[in-house]
Amino acid sequence: MTRTPGGRLFRTATGHDLVLTRTFRASAADVWASLTEPQRTARWFGPWEGDAAPGRTIRVQMAYEEEQPWCEVRIEECEPQRRLAVSMVDSYGAWLLDMALAETDGTTQLRFTQHLTTLDGVAETGAGWEYYLDMLVASRDGSPPPAFDDYHPAMQSYYQALAAAPATPATPDPVRAADQGLTP
Repeated sequence: MTRTPGGRLFRTATGHDLVLTRTFRASAADVWASLTEPQRTARWFGPWEGDAAPGRTIRVQMAYEEEQPWCEVRIEECEPQRRLAVSMVDSYGAWLLDMALAETDGTTQLRFTQHLTTLDGVAETGAGWEYYLDMLVASRDGSPPPAFDDYHPAMQSYYQALAAAPATPATPDPVRAADQGLTP
């Protein structure tokens, strides 16, 4: 099956933000559970263990990666049903991730952001997050899980072109913009 990449790059003061979105016909509470409950994260990313709270570190198994490694993930910020920010370091580098939810009339948008200090490897990273977010969609709607080959190397040229083009100036996160009375 041909998948269409949709990630975007935004220039920031510290590098770039790689932003991908997915929309669900579900409440923010239900989508939040898919992002935070270990039995539900196991369906699309991997299970986790530990005492989850801001400032604490949990262990996450990357169940859909070769060798299914465990890694430590630090919870940087957590606003239940609105925003989760985490960080981790592995053999590929540092990962600073932010997941923001915005619900309107029973539909919830997930804005997934990876904060990048360099564009090195963005072609692989973008394709990988497209895959994982579509795994999230499949875990929620009961559709068959996607095949990784539909993403990598198929989406690499899209993300390489995105990295080569001038980045769009940063736009406000819709959750934070709403808190500040701004329109994204």
